[in-house]
Amino acid sequence: RIHEGSYWEKDFRDRNIVSEFMKDPVLGSKRLASMPDRITNTIHVSDQKYPVCRPTVINMYDGDLATTSKWWKAWEGFMFDTPLKIKTKDGIQSSTPYEMLQPIKKSKYPDITEEEERVSLPLQTMCSAIFDAILVHMMNTVSSPTVWQPLKRQMVDSLNRKKDPNTLRILDKIYRDTDVITLQEVSSAFIEEATEGSLGERYHVVSPAALDSARDQNSVILLKKTSFPNGDKSKEITTMVEDSFVEGVQVPVAKGDILAITTTDANGVSYVICSFHGDTNGLATIPVLDAIKKAIDNDSKLKNHRFIFGLDANTYETGSVKKQDVLEFGTHYTSLGLTSCWGDVPNPKNYTTFNSRTFLQPQLNKACKSTEKRLNGDVNPKDFILFYKKDFDVVETWKDNTGKKKYVEDMPFPTLDFPSDHGVLSTILEPKKKK
Repeated sequence: RIHEGSYWEKDFRDRNIVSEFMKDPVLGSKRLASMPDRITNTIHVSDQKYPVCRPTVINMYDGDLATTSKWWKAWEGFMFDTPLKIKTKDGIQSSTPYEMLQPIKKSKYPDITEEEERVSLPLQTMCSAIFDAILVHMMNTVSSPTVWQPLKRQMVDSLNRKKDPNTLRILDKIYRDTDVITLQEVSSAFIEEATEGSLGERYHVVSPAALDSARDQNSVILLKKTSFPNGDKSKEITTMVEDSFVEGVQVPVAKGDILAITTTDANGVSYVICSFHGDTNGLATIPVLDAIKKAIDNDSKLKNHRFIFGLDANTYETGSVKKQDVLEFGTHYTSLGLTSCWGDVPNPKNYTTFNSRTFLQPQLNKACKSTEKRLNGDVNPKDFILFYKKDFDVVETWKDNTGKKKYVEDMPFPTLDFPSDHGVLSTILEPKKKK
């Protein structure tokens, strides 16, 4: 039996905290610090207005982090001794943050070894603790807690607490006339707030039956009620898509990444509408698209449905064996009879992301200096709306990183006013007349 303690004693204990931990690209690609952070950073609970946060520098935690000992007492109690009530589609479930952690699969993150996969739960817990401890130590070394903690609270208020309200405001006020909205990486709390708020008065909010309550990142579809009066009766076909993956091939998707539905508009026209969040490297994008097409082609009831697919494809201006090239993706979707809001040949320089990560976050392989944010940041053409060329013509397409239907090129985002790290992508489609 491999024990996680051996990793501490034989490896991590003797590492330099910056050069050999914080800046270790392999640690980042194995997701040993970022995966537990994704699940435990900010947890939406059913019995509180605000989410519960892991004691760390990089989230909304508002407890005192003035010393490492104060941090450790709070961290240990949070991780192992604090049952949290989480709302799921099956009801309220109570779990400690440690019990919410998910194994890190080698099939999705190939840099992790088979041995590390077997002990990935305690191993990622240890790495998370190391990461958080280093940040507390660093901040209290380079600054005074009376200086950096108030500054952190100010940033948290603008960038975190107001993220969901700002997103809802943009959708509700700026994009209120949109017929179909596809969203990715949506929390269960956001789904509930959208459904019960003014947005839900005008839209059917459709979420996956298998809601991801652990990562709390789900693909969602909003259908305008006047355009889709029976949208609440939409049928989910996500399982059909997942069953259509090539047998024996591991596709890096997680629960909640795919949402596929059938629905009918006010004119009686039937649709297959899909929302999808691709993996970091975009390697699931083509297999998922192929699976959707196979599911449609193999069901005679779906063959005449119109198809709309909004996705964060995670494609790259310059691809590689490990990253999905955007032009290769364009060649593939056109081979299936599809086109996109960007046409048959997407422009590799038509970016929909511009962000970079500091070292105050757990995906250490993506961190860069502020002077390198344009060169080493995530500046790529990642977002698409796909459809069959025989069904629609594009009237107009635009992107938005301001929340005002305007895109400012070479501007990093999210900002204090725009909450997303992907731009809003919008297109007006005109149905072609059936011959």
